[in-house]
Amino acid sequence: MAPTDLPLPVVRRPDPDPGVDVQALESALRERVDGEVRFDTGTRAAYSTDASNYRQVPIGVVLPRTPEAAEEAVAVCRELGAPLLSRGGGTSLAGECCNTAVVLDWSKYCDRLVSVDPERRTCVVEPGIVLDELNRRLAPHGLQYGPRPATHPNCTIGGMIGNNSCGSTAQAYGKVVDNVRRLEVLTYDGLRMWVGSAGEEGPERPAAGEGRAAEIHRRLAALRDRYAGLIRERYPDIPRRVSGYNLDSLLPEHGFDVAGLLVGSESTLVTVVRAELDLVPSPAHTSLVVLGYPDIATAADHVPAVLRHEPLALEGVDRRLVHFQRVKNLNPDALEELPEGDAYLMVQFAGDTREEARDRARALIDAGPGNVGHTWYGDPERIGELWMVRESGLGATAHVPGEHETWPGWEDSAVPVERLGDYLRDLKALFEEFGYGRPSVYGHFGQGCVHTRIPFHLRSADGVARMRAFVERAADLVTSYGGSLSGEHGDGQARGELLGKMFGPELVEAFGRLKAVFDPGNRMNPGKVVAPYRLDENLRLGADYRPWEPETAFAYPHDDGRFSKAAARCVGVGKCRSLEGGVMCPSYRVTREEEHSTRGRARLLFEMVRNGSPVDDGWRSKEVHDALDLCLACKGCKNDCPVSVDMATYKAEFLHHHYAGRPRPAAHYSMGWLPAVARLAAPVARTVNALLRVPALARAAKAVGGIAPERQMPVFAEQRFTDWWRERGGPRGDGRRGEVVVWPDTFTDHFHPSVGRAAVEVLEAAGFRVKVPGGAVCCGLTWISTGQLGVARRVLGHTLDVLREDLRRGTPVVGLEPSCTAVFRADAVELMPDDPDVERLREQTRTLAELLAERARDWRPPAVEARAVVQRHCHQYAVMGFDADRELMERAGIETDVLDAGCCGLAGNFGFERGHYEVSMACAEQGLLPAVREAGPGTLVLADGFSCRTQVEQAGTGRTPLHLAEVLAAALRGEDAVPRRPAAPGPRALLAPAAAAGAAVLALLTAVRRGRRRGGG
Repeated sequence: MAPTDLPLPVVRRPDPDPGVDVQALESALRERVDGEVRFDTGTRAAYSTDASNYRQVPIGVVLPRTPEAAEEAVAVCRELGAPLLSRGGGTSLAGECCNTAVVLDWSKYCDRLVSVDPERRTCVVEPGIVLDELNRRLAPHGLQYGPRPATHPNCTIGGMIGNNSCGSTAQAYGKVVDNVRRLEVLTYDGLRMWVGSAGEEGPERPAAGEGRAAEIHRRLAALRDRYAGLIRERYPDIPRRVSGYNLDSLLPEHGFDVAGLLVGSESTLVTVVRAELDLVPSPAHTSLVVLGYPDIATAADHVPAVLRHEPLALEGVDRRLVHFQRVKNLNPDALEELPEGDAYLMVQFAGDTREEARDRARALIDAGPGNVGHTWYGDPERIGELWMVRESGLGATAHVPGEHETWPGWEDSAVPVERLGDYLRDLKALFEEFGYGRPSVYGHFGQGCVHTRIPFHLRSADGVARMRAFVERAADLVTSYGGSLSGEHGDGQARGELLGKMFGPELVEAFGRLKAVFDPGNRMNPGKVVAPYRLDENLRLGADYRPWEPETAFAYPHDDGRFSKAAARCVGVGKCRSLEGGVMCPSYRVTREEEHSTRGRARLLFEMVRNGSPVDDGWRSKEVHDALDLCLACKGCKNDCPVSVDMATYKAEFLHHHYAGRPRPAAHYSMGWLPAVARLAAPVARTVNALLRVPALARAAKAVGGIAPERQMPVFAEQRFTDWWRERGGPRGDGRRGEVVVWPDTFTDHFHPSVGRAAVEVLEAAGFRVKVPGGAVCCGLTWISTGQLGVARRVLGHTLDVLREDLRRGTPVVGLEPSCTAVFRADAVELMPDDPDVERLREQTRTLAELLAERARDWRPPAVEARAVVQRHCHQYAVMGFDADRELMERAGIETDVLDAGCCGLAGNFGFERGHYEVSMACAEQGLLPAVREAGPGTLVLADGFSCRTQVEQAGTGRTPLHLAEVLAAALRGEDAVPRRPAAPGPRALLAPAAAAGAAVLALLTAVRRGRRRGGG
């Protein structure tokens, strides 16, 4: 092969202003690209950062529908000179997923599994497919993709390729670079080609001939020949060398693998449009051993001995990580399973049989030192729970109550395994020298990779300078150990300017020449890896960070009472973008839109309070309003988000201020004021029900009330629960267990009173004396969810007046509707933090199952002996938990299938509001409705939430769900559980009371108009 001149290296850092005609760029993209083109402020703000310390607002965002559409988007960018950034799940920790560029987001549409070859154990995918989703589709073939980062529920294959991801299973399967067969790539100048290993033939054949592809291969061969000696000398011989470009893939011993070269290049060289991946057999059986040590460095010292047993994965966890999870109540059951010790090695084994996996675990235990505590597990569910202790690391170490804020920046170093213990001791000393205390350290110890989050002070010039000095010293330290700056997360901006410390100036020059081979104009993710921005610029916070500190209605006790701190809580890990499991985030699962994920909304709220942001209209921001519109306020994020972002509360706060002093949407009056409307309708419920079944009147009522025309209007009960209670004549039974207050929430009282009657029957049978408050009472839920917080506070104040004597006597309050119960347990104390009776209300409110578990342990519930499909209400899942209900159903002989299917989609007022019906039903179709349809006719459908029951009833399933209280009460009577719901009367009901009906409707419309004038309080 003839000698080839190498291009001069790219050395010039990018201009902060790329000098692009944005209007022309947007116009051309819209005209030519098959996809969504977004240059609006809200989208740009949502994509302005990743999981790192950095922030750069993009020029615009393109969501291509096909790889060919992405190719056309690149062509437009090339013609107009726009920088380009290819992005997957957006969870990068080094800043490589944010830039002043056009962002190509592959994750919404380009998620196809193109082909699978089980014989060759390969598959071809598009870059937007999520790892867990890929493995679900591969499972029927008994295959999986080997590398498995902790973000596996939401990371995309394209992002994994860009970062050279690893995860815990890299112990057995290697990094992504070890599991890619070929890549189809697109250069900025328009060349699209498949690349892979040249094998024994070397680069001669692909470098032959004319054209851009041949020229690239010739220059890569010349680059290899020029720098081969330095590559062999200076590339650390460790399994977790992720820093720098993979120039070693070009060496003859690695088969001149151009695909391997491009893995981990962080969108700085090419755009990956398809990938052919190597697959591995899915482990048939696994076991887990947890070893306990006195400290984390001692645990690290023991890693080489454990590696001799050839584990599938080997992870390290320190006592601080365990402590933080206890403080945040993460994985409580799993933490109780840990052996004695202050640090742990978690060692996973695989086997073709259960016995093989068990025997491998036993062999490790038998070979271990006698003073090492241990436990081992063979049950897949228990293994999964314990593994979450490790996978929760990033979220667990962020926003820990009573601790300083922690940040990435040196979260990913790697050293030779045999030197890991000493490295951790020196790293600890460095933490102490810089005044950073004792950050948690954990990670992939079987490959010498260490994760941590450090309490950098990133809001002051001195703090930023100290962060920079620490990182430079840490880079010197890891280099002295023969390690890598990054063992998994890549270089991006956080480590780009430190590469000279690790590789020396000659190889940094080689990186610049490689950049020039593929992207001589420095348009691909500029300022990352090559000619990088400084590690202390483009910070999300920084010395000039001066957020707006607005007055708020909620107290935000976990954020020092500051909304700006609550808005900055999200760390970008992207768990809200997972497609299965838990509740968070139903709107993302339906729309696949970043702005409609918890993370996207949090980003917009952060931008709303940040100085120098494009979102500059404060509480009046249309961008924030639009992003929050599809938030179901399910509170799933309060539980599922690793840093407990509570978007339902943030939405209520925002709506409270957004509509202050001006008219609200009609739904805020019809449904926000539902308790008042229901009380107006109660005396003439039969007539109102009949009127609302007249098609023309129903359409008019929905139009006036802002209600989705597809919805059926709920039927008002002709006899409310509180009416029944008064007519019954008060409590019955011996009351040997004391008094309880049954809370008559609006939904139980006015719509499903049989739930209240059943609860009274069960409680009295269990030995309680039941009280029901007299008069009009309400928890304020509907006003909270619509952001009418002034009214909500007044309603809660009245409720406290009614309950005050009972609260001060310590009487429990039993909530039957989970969303109302959650108000008493969570929202009320944040709205009225200074009232001690609100705290008493929180402490004394219980669900029915909780009360029976705590105060009637010896009571034997009636035998139901049935199967049941159970939908947990999201607010119960997030606030109260479901353990007591699960136990009660088990004691009653109910064989339960508790759905892990997310939100029902109705979510209080959300699914009834005009414009939300399609999203609401799509949420239900994610899991709830298919499960109900598949349930046999003898299987009960249980749902304690009014919204959940209503969604199922109105979805045409033919099933009417029951509240657990109704099932237990029926069993006490020796009857089958049959729903007793108010029935809508026929047209004849209108004849006699027509005049009264007209008056009621007039009163209802008057209330709505009066509410509009008030503006919601």
